[in-house]
Amino acid sequence: MKSSRLLIGSALAGLVAATLAAQASAAEKAAPTEKCYGVAKAGQNDCGTARHSCAGKAMSDNDPADWKYVPKGTCEKAGGSLAPGGKGARK
Repeated sequence: MKSSRLLIGSALAGLVAATLAAQASAAEKAAPTEKCYGVAKAGQNDCGTARHSCAGKAMSDNDPADWKYVPKGTCEKAGGSLAPGGKGARK
C-alpha cells in the first residue's frame, strides 16, 4: 500500500510540474516580438535574407542584413535596427 501512495504522489507531482511548464511556455509565446536587424550572432539568425534562404545561416555576427526576433521595444537598446541595414545596425 505504501508503494502505491508513492506512485500516486509522484504522478500528481509530475502533472503539476507539466501544467506549470505549459503555462510558462504559453506566457513566453504571448509576449509581442519584433524583427531586429544587426543583432544576430553567426548561425543564430531567425530567417533568410537576400544572401541566404534559411534560418541559422548568418555568416558573421551583427550583420545588418540578418535579423532575429526580440521582445518588442528592445531592438534599438541592443544596438539593432527595425529595418535591414538601417540606422542603429552594427556594421
